[in-house]
Amino acid sequence: MALFTKEEALEYHKLPRRGKVEVVPVKPCVSQKDLSMAYSPGVAEACKAIHADPAAAALYTGKSNLVAVVSNGTAVLGLGNIGPLAGKPVMEGKGVLFKTFADIDVFDINLDVSDSDELIKIVKAMEPTFGGINLEDIKAPECFYIEETLKKMMNIPVFHDDQHGTAVISGAGLISACEITNRKMEDLKVVVVGAGAAGIACTKFYVQMGIDPKNIFMFDSRGLIHKGRTDLNPYKAEFAQAKDLGSLEEVIKGADCFLGLSTKGLLSKDMVRSMAKDPVIFAMANPDPEITYDDAKEASPACIMGTGRSDYPNQINNVSGFPYIFRGALDVGATIINEEMKVAAAQALADLAKEPVPSEICDAYGVKSLSFGIDYIIPKPLDPRVLEWEVPAVAQAAMDTGVATMPIQDMEAYKNDLKQRITASHDRIAPFVASYYK
Repeated sequence: MALFTKEEALEYHKLPRRGKVEVVPVKPCVSQKDLSMAYSPGVAEACKAIHADPAAAALYTGKSNLVAVVSNGTAVLGLGNIGPLAGKPVMEGKGVLFKTFADIDVFDINLDVSDSDELIKIVKAMEPTFGGINLEDIKAPECFYIEETLKKMMNIPVFHDDQHGTAVISGAGLISACEITNRKMEDLKVVVVGAGAAGIACTKFYVQMGIDPKNIFMFDSRGLIHKGRTDLNPYKAEFAQAKDLGSLEEVIKGADCFLGLSTKGLLSKDMVRSMAKDPVIFAMANPDPEITYDDAKEASPACIMGTGRSDYPNQINNVSGFPYIFRGALDVGATIINEEMKVAAAQALADLAKEPVPSEICDAYGVKSLSFGIDYIIPKPLDPRVLEWEVPAVAQAAMDTGVATMPIQDMEAYKNDLKQRITASHDRIAPFVASYYK
């Protein structure tokens, strides 16, 4: 059920101030002294300090808390290649989520660039400005090449959320699902429908978590990906089966897990019935999943069903990932977001799902209670405890793998600082936003 009308959504974006973000100074500039420190001549002291020691930029500028959300608008949400201008509302929205959930500042960078190498060159040139790069809504397979190249070239985290956000959150759900159904990762038979950015990234992440690539069966719009096909790019070919094993209806028999990142209606009730007992179904096509929640439950009442929607249990929402992953990476000065940091994020979410859920979170979702089980495998996106569970886990993984340049000495103190920081951020921002509606 929709929570808003088209008109309400447009009014939200237009009034009382156009767009969703505003740049606000955090230092006074009301006196001659203020002016002389904000700009000339006082600013020269900060410039000289940074020239002498580039690490000082983290002290005297906002770089270490500033992320660029970069897109060329070639794969926007479920809208496709609508271009960078039409995609800008999404990038502004991303900035709202970064700030709200993790107190990270964002500039959205919408580039009218179709050539991958040109986009790479532009983003690389912006490295002095930002503490991290969030690539967004760039179509496959170019997105893989762009991210891989930038990660090698840049000394700050580069993260394509359309790939890894979905992978981390669904990965957390899969960890929980295996525990609930008494399955082992290495034994799972997984069917993946959708071989775009998210589908391939999720599959790679599942392998990282222990799933045998031989037990992964990936479909694109032309059918099963297998070595007999001559139309595969290198990213799809990585998951090619040795031979053509048939249609989705044939291959899904006995499968433990279905991962859908394609279009609605592809998974039937009969297909679900043919899967293994109590299957895991992540049907994440938006806004309508590959099979509806009701149909999946009718076919297999004890199945674990997750979607991208907020009106059904087990919402797999990227907002539970990217703000916190970047927060942890920025706070330790990570030079990269590696696989270990992503796995740590997924494990932290799975661990939190087993904790008692406070009544205020249940109230926010209009339910009496939430407890670990088939309809609650990952924390709700609005659960504020995600901050203190996921961020420290990411930061610790960065330190453990040697990519942190500013290690945290006291993790318990850091957890408390995180809570205080987000509370202070919300306290500052709430009356500011409310001032627009007086």
